Amino acid sequence: MNNDRFSEIIENQIAIINSTLLQKQSEYANEDRLHNFRVAAEIQNCKMQEALGGMLCNHTVSLYDMIRSKKLYTTDKWDEKINDHIIYLPLLRAIVDEINYGEDEINDK
Repeated sequence: MNNDRFSEIIENQIAIINSTLLQKQSEYANEDRLHNFRVAAEIQNCKMQEALGGMLCNHTVSLYDMIRSKKLYTTDKWDEKINDHIIYLPLLRAIVDEINYGEDEINDK
């Protein structure tokens, strides 16, 4: 794969991820962007990062099923599964930031 095509793929993925995060913001989150993970952790009596890990595991199994399958999937389907993974990593980073610095400290900045 040449550099131009590789750059095009990466730029497209980043654009899709940005769009998805903005869409999900209005769809799922209230003022607290980590609300779903906070509530999931509460329900499961675990840490937010563990709740996220459980949700990510579901996506990972789905991706592995596709990888191991002999079926040919569309690029759109691959994008969906790949982007699910990519999106969870910045969310995990936000959780780690809150754990390390505390929500109140972040809000005071």
